[in-house]
Amino acid sequence: MRRRATFAVLAAATAATTALGGLLGPTAYADEIVGDIQIDKVSVNGGKNIVVGLADKTVTVSVTATDPSGIWDADFHLWRGTDPDNPDAYITVDQNTTPADCVASTSTTSTCSKTFTFEPDWWLTNADAGTWKVGVYVSANDNSWTVRDAYTTTRIQRLSQLTVNAAPEPIAKGKTLTVTGKLSRANWDTDVYAGYTAQPVRLQFRKAGTSTYTTLKTVNTSSTGYLKTTATASADGYWRWSFAGTSTTPAVASSADYVDVQ
Repeated sequence: MRRRATFAVLAAATAATTALGGLLGPTAYADEIVGDIQIDKVSVNGGKNIVVGLADKTVTVSVTATDPSGIWDADFHLWRGTDPDNPDAYITVDQNTTPADCVASTSTTSTCSKTFTFEPDWWLTNADAGTWKVGVYVSANDNSWTVRDAYTTTRIQRLSQLTVNAAPEPIAKGKTLTVTGKLSRANWDTDVYAGYTAQPVRLQFRKAGTSTYTTLKTVNTSSTGYLKTTATASADGYWRWSFAGTSTTPAVASSADYVDVQ
């Protein structure tokens, strides 16, 4: 049973009436600059996708901004849709009146950050995977402020797993090797890892004593994420599966299974 979230994915009706961090009013989703304040950079999770398995995932969102009077505070939210005034949904901190952690690099420039904790067993659902816009608000000591509807974007993805098994081993040279495996990903609706259906996965081989894998063929996963194919055993080496990833699921490679060819 899902519990109350520390974060919330809010429907558009709620989002339209909720202010950013308690600091913004009706103009919360309008790109505006009041005064000399400027946003220099926004970073979400260090520029990497937000990949969440079945355990909580905490990421940092930060903004570097400049104003002659110095930076006072900042706030962030993630949203989806085409109209920033009526977003389909957005993610923000429940206790979003907490000031950001702002560290000054000069008298005029600071980097302000907040942490977002994604909780798959509380509120995150499979429908939340994909691309989100990042809204940013920054204020200065002289009451200058700026808000950007979608300064950048980020992806929330369901953690993927990939297994491999090559058999029989050892095997005689020229004989047929059977390679199996399974591609699965976190299911945030059921809190388990479930097979990823109908996905192309590359079978790769690396000859012993070398460092580069070669793709031999591409196999689609079954309705349960299962993989199975055959190959000719020609030399000692390592077998693995490699998945390129999708917008909702990160790329992953299995561990390598060494096969002794006699």
